[in-house]
Amino acid sequence: MNHRERVLSALNREGFDRIPVRHEAEPAVNTQLMAFFGVSEQSSLLDCLGDDLRSVQPIYHGPKSRLHPDGTIEFGWPTRLWPVGARYKYVEVPGGAYAEVVYRPFEGITDPDQLADFAFPSPDWFDYSTIKSQCQHWGEYARFHGRAGIMDFINSLSQVRGMEDVLVGIATEDPVLLKLMDIKFKFHYEMVERVLQAADGMIDIVYCGEDLGTQNAPIISLRSFDRLFAPKYGAFFDMVHRYGAKTMMHSCGAVRPFLPRLIELGLDILQVVQVSAANMDLRELQQEFGSKLSFCSSMCVQTTLIDGTVQDVEREVQLRLELFRNGGLILGPSHAIQPSTPLANILAMYRAAGSLSY
Repeated sequence: MNHRERVLSALNREGFDRIPVRHEAEPAVNTQLMAFFGVSEQSSLLDCLGDDLRSVQPIYHGPKSRLHPDGTIEFGWPTRLWPVGARYKYVEVPGGAYAEVVYRPFEGITDPDQLADFAFPSPDWFDYSTIKSQCQHWGEYARFHGRAGIMDFINSLSQVRGMEDVLVGIATEDPVLLKLMDIKFKFHYEMVERVLQAADGMIDIVYCGEDLGTQNAPIISLRSFDRLFAPKYGAFFDMVHRYGAKTMMHSCGAVRPFLPRLIELGLDILQVVQVSAANMDLRELQQEFGSKLSFCSSMCVQTTLIDGTVQDVEREVQLRLELFRNGGLILGPSHAIQPSTPLANILAMYRAAGSLSY
């Protein structure tokens, strides 16, 4: 099997020669891995690890990132685009730095008409002319378009409006928040459809996201999800399916209560499975939903990969091989692998999966 055949066969529950894998890590980890393998490019690293998927994206030609006099940064695509106008500062942490929002342009806005004063991102800011050639270049791989920030209303809008305002706005159906959701939805819907049109049927998976869970429980009610989010995701999933692609949605946390509704709406793959969150036991998820929903990325970055032994990692991989012996799982970390994760554990995960090329 080549990479694409392996992924599609696994997603269709038709077996595989080895379990498909997808790699994700923080830049500092990838730098360490590239040094270990003696390679200098991300694509070469993915080859070494046996990653079976490759990303296809349009070329951005919109506004560039801006450094403001106070040291804050207004990012362009793909680091940030939504939220438009937000400014960030880097916060140093062990092993790297994270950009944290320090200015939210829509904080305090109470009238939806005020949003007319802002220039929102446009699908016209992208060049789609290379999409088909990218798909052809990655012909042996499962080709996906998107990222966790596609759709992603709660997380992205919290960065321009504030988490408290967004969560209260969901509960009260605040007109400003609803208008922002509509604007964001229309942007992503049109942009993704243009990619799929340009790909001419060669995109296998479209990747979007929304963090619906905390570590212990859903972050919003099922009622609010059904009223405000479900119509948008249903329309988005239907559009993706019309172009012959599968839908993959990122969501951290305890999202089990949402899964029946997401399946009804047309979700094909849940990415990730945060197995350390409440009620997210992988065995139970496979038993309850495994015939209707595939899973991507479930090796725990909070426990096993960062704190476990090589034997712990191997044991968790073996569990997944047994649970998903006919398919339904793309193996990988449950989030970006963090900088303090032992290199031996990362290598053990891919070696046990059978994907490591050395």
